[in-house]
Amino acid sequence: MKNLKFTRCAAAVLAAAMTVSAAPAVYAADGDSSAATGKVVYSFDFEDGDVSAFCNRGENDTTELSASDEASVSGSKSLLASGRSKDWNGPAFRLDDKLKPYTEYYISAKIKGRYYTGATFSFQYTNSDGETKYSNLVQNLSGSDWMSVENVKVSFTDEMTGVYVYFEGGQDDLFIDDFTVTEVPSVEIEQDIPGLKDVFANDFKVGTAIVPGDLSSKPTTSLVEKHFSGSITVGNEMKPDSVLNQAACQAYFEETGDDTVPQISFSAAKPVLNYCRDNNIPVRVHTLVWHSQTPDWFFKEGYTNDGEWVSKEKMLKRMENYIKAYFETLTELYPTVDFYACDVVNEAWLEDGKPRQPGEQGSGGSSKSAWVQVFGDNSFIEPAFTFARKYAPKGCKLYYNDYNEYMDGKMNAIIEMAKDFKEKGIIDGIGMQSHLDARQSLDAAFPSVNMYNKALDKYCELGLDIQVTELDATTPENPTEADFKVQADYYKGIWDAIYAHKDNISAVVLWGITDDGSWRAKQHPLLFDAQYKAKSAFYSIIDGHEVPDIKPTEPVPTDVEPTDPIAAEVTLLGDANCDGVVTIADSTAILQALGNPDKYGLSAQGAANADCCDPGSGVLPSDALAIQKIDAKEITKLPEITEK
Repeated sequence: MKNLKFTRCAAAVLAAAMTVSAAPAVYAADGDSSAATGKVVYSFDFEDGDVSAFCNRGENDTTELSASDEASVSGSKSLLASGRSKDWNGPAFRLDDKLKPYTEYYISAKIKGRYYTGATFSFQYTNSDGETKYSNLVQNLSGSDWMSVENVKVSFTDEMTGVYVYFEGGQDDLFIDDFTVTEVPSVEIEQDIPGLKDVFANDFKVGTAIVPGDLSSKPTTSLVEKHFSGSITVGNEMKPDSVLNQAACQAYFEETGDDTVPQISFSAAKPVLNYCRDNNIPVRVHTLVWHSQTPDWFFKEGYTNDGEWVSKEKMLKRMENYIKAYFETLTELYPTVDFYACDVVNEAWLEDGKPRQPGEQGSGGSSKSAWVQVFGDNSFIEPAFTFARKYAPKGCKLYYNDYNEYMDGKMNAIIEMAKDFKEKGIIDGIGMQSHLDARQSLDAAFPSVNMYNKALDKYCELGLDIQVTELDATTPENPTEADFKVQADYYKGIWDAIYAHKDNISAVVLWGITDDGSWRAKQHPLLFDAQYKAKSAFYSIIDGHEVPDIKPTEPVPTDVEPTDPIAAEVTLLGDANCDGVVTIADSTAILQALGNPDKYGLSAQGAANADCCDPGSGVLPSDALAIQKIDAKEITKLPEITEK
């Protein structure tokens, strides 16, 4: 649902339907006192008159940079950015030529306008597809005196180039002073507490949502691996606006004359998907079809920003080709990743059970839906599920996902839709986002535990799978210990309700890891604080539960001896999943069986078929590789013989 937090200090101004292009490696943590213990990498007070470490934002930026003695915080000089003719003009500091990728830094600075400060501290980078992405780190830097940017946490990946932080807003002259870059000190997480995923290992997956910038933080990844490695949702980078590539779409249209085949890329999601692959973590796909974070040009003739809306018929073709390309590209790039669930459609119903209003999403985060604009109503939902069922990888369950899912009007609309789709065999489950509010007391909490429990009852009655997909529970801002106690009691009530329905629930996903990384950071909604310590809420949900004895996994047998000798005869060499064809899915089946035989073990027939490299050696990774070579046309037939 919501933008997973990539601007921590701007939490108060991030709307639920924020449409800023996601900056996968950017964070800001307002007021984190740990910055004081970090290593200062750069420090500029401009007293020597040198401003050469800064630049304007390209040839169309008219900003002129100089050292000035007109204003300063300390000393006598500051950096002056004058001659700004556009509100996006401003002083920039490049990161990727000075700092290390996958490393967290704090940036602090002071800013003042000549007459009045009205500025934003922002971030930009160019991805591996050559697209420039932007996000606001700190907004509303407004006032008549010096304004502070304190300990804004930033990082970037090694695939990002042209990485800058910069000040923008208005056309007034800007003064910058006391600009510092500090390396964030690492801390150790608590290893003497049980892992959430382990406590509930026999009940449901426990996971979280992350963005690429989280991978720069060792404590964060340590928390993921200890508590949340049952499931990962990529916070922003698998949403339509990150996956769809406008320039490539237009180029394909110009080359072929066909504007029904959207071009996609997972370059933004690559760091997280690589991490999940390398650590064998299952992935929830979030999300295919959504009114928000889907560019309006996707619905326009020629993929242009100002084109006419396409017809319903053309949009159906685009939708099918988009979903097909999405899944085929994903599974081709990551054949060993378990994409076990997908939010096919997200947030299509309003609280009163009616569709959203038609219209452009717009740059301000409008709740209007371009899908409704083209289709006239919510009739786009069914074909989205139909196409997803057609193209999703084997084992990937399909969900409708929504927030305020416990409100009667919306809940009834979801239930009626789900009943219809269940009969048609195109839906597997309901995603309950569960963005909750503990407030000051259990009596004031919304929804109440009883209300949430009743919603669970109704969804479970459908006979579909349920997943809690984006769980968090806010406190009042500037919470007291009493507020955290209420939050803990509320979390326990909600978790107990979930646990009571565990036979119908396959996953519980927290929307973020630590409070300062949440999209609702000022309301401290998660189980771990900014210092990576477990909060009272963490202890409340594990209270009364013990880490179960987990049966150790055993390697898949390399010399299958089935009870039925006929089943052991090869029917089609390489057909590990026994679907009658040899595809990359068979390679995936082999690797999954090797990695987790209890869950993905091959049948006797599948094991016989899978032994396609040096037959007689048993089921090995080399068999999966042989199938990949067939798919890539590196070899032309099976078996592959490598032994001399």
